[in-house]
Amino acid sequence: MQKRSVWGRLFGSISDTVRNYTMMQLMKGYAPVFTSFGKDAYASDVVRSTVHVIASNAAKLKPKHIRRDSGSLKILNDDIERLLSLKPNPHMNAYDFYYKIVTQLMLRSNAFILIQRAGPKLVGFYPVIASSVEALECEGETYLRFQFGSGKKLTVPYDDVIHLRRFFYDSDLFGESNDTALLPTLELINTSNQGISNAVKSSADLRGLLKYSTALRPEDLKKNRDEFVKDYMDVSNNGGVAAIDSKADYVPLNSNPKMVNAGQQKYIDEKVYKYFGVNENIVMSKYKEDEWNAFYESVIEPIAIQLSLEFTSKLFTSNERAHGHEIIYESNRLQYASVTTKLNLAQMVDRGAMTPNEWRESFNYAPLPGGDKPVRRLDTAEVDKGKGGNKTGEGGDEDDGKNTGESESKTE
Repeated sequence: MQKRSVWGRLFGSISDTVRNYTMMQLMKGYAPVFTSFGKDAYASDVVRSTVHVIASNAAKLKPKHIRRDSGSLKILNDDIERLLSLKPNPHMNAYDFYYKIVTQLMLRSNAFILIQRAGPKLVGFYPVIASSVEALECEGETYLRFQFGSGKKLTVPYDDVIHLRRFFYDSDLFGESNDTALLPTLELINTSNQGISNAVKSSADLRGLLKYSTALRPEDLKKNRDEFVKDYMDVSNNGGVAAIDSKADYVPLNSNPKMVNAGQQKYIDEKVYKYFGVNENIVMSKYKEDEWNAFYESVIEPIAIQLSLEFTSKLFTSNERAHGHEIIYESNRLQYASVTTKLNLAQMVDRGAMTPNEWRESFNYAPLPGGDKPVRRLDTAEVDKGKGGNKTGEGGDEDDGKNTGESESKTE
């Protein structure tokens, strides 16, 4: 049985039938080519930890296929939603999938996801990591040509690619690269790391000279040196005192390596945090509720909006979108709220704004049977049904309604 390569399994079904490609003409006049930057940036521990905290939290977003119709919202829970929420392709689960594309977005300011179809049916989504990407035109359609490190190329219609962008400014199609803005900070990080490394190494360098008043043979010099180091320069010399006679003088060599201080190092780290929109407390998981909410709204939520808009526009036809089909991404932010905030949400359960299981989920409690149905206290009712009790029997005081009726009857 012949085995197909990974490339063949992923892209073997894509036929490149159209050959007369031309370079896409942009309004700015620049060549529409995106070249990757980010491999060197990811080697920095500060950059990697910062990107990790963004990607790991964005990967918790939950996709849903919904349909809005006449003011109502219906969750369809179909094959599209199962693909996006469980296993977008055979090689990665949903968490790994979103982690990978958000990491790519942060480091390269562009993330590409290939939509794989079998006829009209969606069968998979694959993150595409290419060394360069060209925008092409053919017969009025836009195509992307991916150049991979192996030398292979892949040309696909732009409509079959989910494209996320960051710093979308100068190019008409691609997000701006991080190299100009981030490279100076990376050089600072590299220089400071080298300074620390050299300072540590210098502690093992030459620390002193033994100067003899008489000429000695080389073998005697070496022997005396070794004995001196063994007796006085070893960690076992707890006294810290050396005794030598007049034949030799010990001359210490003072080494004073320079490296960045704590304040300077913090400034360099904060430059990276600021670039990615986070702070030290978020990276170190020491955040408070308000800090988490700010991080979510300024960093995670924009990613969720991009995902929702791109998947909706690329997966559904204009007619399906007109009938309310949409992909949305949501997150249970209540899991990061304080205990006091979570306990106060019990009022939302009493009023039917939250189900008991939604409230329990904020505490990471297991769901209860029947807990997905909204409940409401019986002493509340709709505004227009407040007078004379709730005639539907839902809320209000039924006895009051009966007594009122009896009173009206007697008056007549």
